[in-house]
Amino acid sequence: MASTLSELLTRSLGAERATALLELLVVHPDLTAPGPTVSRAVMAQALNMVLFDDLLARVPDARAYADDARAAGQTLFHDHGAVRTVALAGMGALPAGEEALVRILRPLGYVQNGVYPLERLKMTGRSYAQADFPEAVAQFFVSELHVERFSPGFQAAARAVTAGSRDPLTDQAKAVLAAFERDGAAPFEDAAAALPVLAAAFDRQHPVPALADYEALLAESAEMAWIATEGNAFNHATDRVADVDALAAAQKALGRPMKADVEVSASGRVRQTAFRAAQVERRFRTADGETTRTVPGSFYEFITRLPMPGEAGLDLAFDSSNAQGIFKMTAAAGAA
Repeated sequence: MASTLSELLTRSLGAERATALLELLVVHPDLTAPGPTVSRAVMAQALNMVLFDDLLARVPDARAYADDARAAGQTLFHDHGAVRTVALAGMGALPAGEEALVRILRPLGYVQNGVYPLERLKMTGRSYAQADFPEAVAQFFVSELHVERFSPGFQAAARAVTAGSRDPLTDQAKAVLAAFERDGAAPFEDAAAALPVLAAAFDRQHPVPALADYEALLAESAEMAWIATEGNAFNHATDRVADVDALAAAQKALGRPMKADVEVSASGRVRQTAFRAAQVERRFRTADGETTRTVPGSFYEFITRLPMPGEAGLDLAFDSSNAQGIFKMTAAAGAA
């Protein structure tokens, strides 16, 4: 009998893509049982895998890396996905800031396990781990951009870009989330219907931005400019590897666009690097109609986590300095 996770992925992605994902990504054995209901942990795993698949489709270097792993018979361990939000009231029907996404994560068993000031970026990052399988199910790193810390012109542009945001969650999806929050599980058919709706929340919810607003945002914040075109999509997905330094050297040797340096946390236990962001074509409104520009899209990251001192578990923390260095991957081409 097929696992509940496999059936969920097949409903959302089709049999071929679901099978490929299940072969590519490491999944805890306890999340692969069949059954008429879907636990919150299985739903969290399914959502992560759908979002991981979406990132592979949008980031060619990530797809090439995954294809190499498949060809070599290797698997990838999805450590965390990062998403960006805007802490601004009045964004149409969308809740302000991280609540736009945390309202989905919370019912699936995610709990906040860290707060990371990103002062250079005028943002705050928070990490969320799945309580039932904190090491096995990917974390989320959710950042909020604080619009009030920027100039009046920037604030006006941010409001103009986000004012027409829609709420992607349907009443049915909200009811399923309520069931997960209340019972820790939901009937399979309900969960299967909700999964693509929840995944769609990790996308841009506002209309095509005006080019003038985009340029005003870009002048002060590459991160807010990125949100203007990409919204709440996975900014990056991350492969947990044994030796990020060796991996970076190997990927550079293949000619892949790797970040110059490896970021090292203050503890020394978390080491991170990444491919540079994919360059994507995006539409913008102008006084004469529309135009397109090439802008930074999403990227793919690599992380090594060492065990906590005297403990069996891994250090699941993040690091403000590391994060700000990694965020440069979606700045202008050629950033450090």
